[in-house]
Amino acid sequence: MRTLIVLRHAKAAHVAGLADRDRPLTGRGEHDAERAGKRIREMGLAPDLVLCSPALRTRRTAELAFPGLEPSYEREIYEAYPDELLELLRRTDADAGTVVLCGHNPGVHELAVELAGGDYVFRPGAFAVIRTDSAWTDLGPSEGDLVMRWDPKED
Repeated sequence: MRTLIVLRHAKAAHVAGLADRDRPLTGRGEHDAERAGKRIREMGLAPDLVLCSPALRTRRTAELAFPGLEPSYEREIYEAYPDELLELLRRTDADAGTVVLCGHNPGVHELAVELAGGDYVFRPGAFAVIRTDSAWTDLGPSEGDLVMRWDPKED
């Protein structure tokens, strides 16, 4: 059994003249990222690997949610389509039992729905926990079960 935590970066600021990749989290975003990590720990989940977009807002979300863990920054997560994210997951080390993918919408939301179905919004800071019996190399559409999802605005 493998567990995938699909995490959308927390709320980011829009700053005139600042490149999209350099957008920081807002105060609420910082708070929600910490809350997401706390909720994940309360579920008894401890990531073996955090795959993270190199954008500032995703890096900061991962830092706050998983203090002490060094994420693997993957350029291809930024602006990725679900099939690209799936290909990245298929290259994950077989020994990793719990993996976090911290990225951007719409890709992360579409990936979660493709893997495990569901009809829900995926606001900034939200995450979905998906379990699968498939090996990472074999992961594909409809091969996961949505265990739970969390939305900072609903908690």
